[in-house]
Amino acid sequence: MKKHAAASCGLARALYTNVVMAHGGGGRLMHRLIDDVFLGAFGKPDAPPHDGALLDAGNGRIAFTTDSYVVQPLFFPGGDIGTLAVNGTVNDLAMCGARPRWLSAGFIIEEGLAVDSLERIAQSMASAARAASVSLVTGDTKVVERGKGDGVFINTAGIGILEHDLFISPLSVRVGDAVILSGDVGRHGMAIMASREGLSFESSIRSDCAELATCVLDLLGRGIHVHCMRDLTRGGLATSLVEIAEASRTRISIDESQVEVERDVASACEILGLSPMYVANEGRFVAIVPPDQADRALDVMHGHPVCERATLAGVVEDGHSPVVILRSRLGTRRVLDMLSGEQLPRIC
Repeated sequence: MKKHAAASCGLARALYTNVVMAHGGGGRLMHRLIDDVFLGAFGKPDAPPHDGALLDAGNGRIAFTTDSYVVQPLFFPGGDIGTLAVNGTVNDLAMCGARPRWLSAGFIIEEGLAVDSLERIAQSMASAARAASVSLVTGDTKVVERGKGDGVFINTAGIGILEHDLFISPLSVRVGDAVILSGDVGRHGMAIMASREGLSFESSIRSDCAELATCVLDLLGRGIHVHCMRDLTRGGLATSLVEIAEASRTRISIDESQVEVERDVASACEILGLSPMYVANEGRFVAIVPPDQADRALDVMHGHPVCERATLAGVVEDGHSPVVILRSRLGTRRVLDMLSGEQLPRIC
């Protein structure tokens, strides 16, 4: 019985991790869905939610994660569902502080999908895997009837190796810690929406889809004692910070002037009535580090193209309740809360 109970708890943690945390969860409704349906069936996790499960492999620790990708359109400026599937899973492993090594890939293909489209997706996945130094080692294909698969859905799972003794988790966050943002926000979600809705701007909005493991491993290899990391996928910067604040029981203060939003992204958000703070990214993350290591962490990150615009965006503060406060450019303050539901559908 103990073995089965542990397995159920592990599955519950994985579901919570990958539905709520690895994609930002979208909002309070998704959190309630997980609590009421999955955790009710499998039991509550015995560790804080993370971007993957951390497992004892006998002679070391590994990270294990899985994710599914249902984006529309399949091809968008800056990437496609294939690059998204590889980079998304690689980044989840990186947020655990693991070196990504092996991926699986499962394809649910709709009858009638053009073979050249599938070949293009497969080549994108192979290219992204080479860039991230991971191997696609196993997979599966299924075909569903026309009209029931939206072209193709992809599930990927990944295994990574932890090469350090750090405990990278919201529970490691401390008052005074620096919050570093790796780059501008909102581009992935707006690239998808601009393609889907036929919006045009002065320049094409390109997704920020990219692997983050190279930068993260450099941070760890240079001796930066990272306390927590989170990639800013579905739910964006705001949702990720709220989740960290609630899990760590701290107050996080963010300076809006240090959160870069490209002009066309800001214009698209204004047209659609969206806040870039909640728009998905696929190549951005926050790293929470000790204050005396913030400058050195920024120096390391600036040496990587994907993080060359990293900024010291905020600080962890002591507070009576877990909350995220945004300091506006005008000097006012407001609370960033989780949305009640999805701001954007089908963006990853």
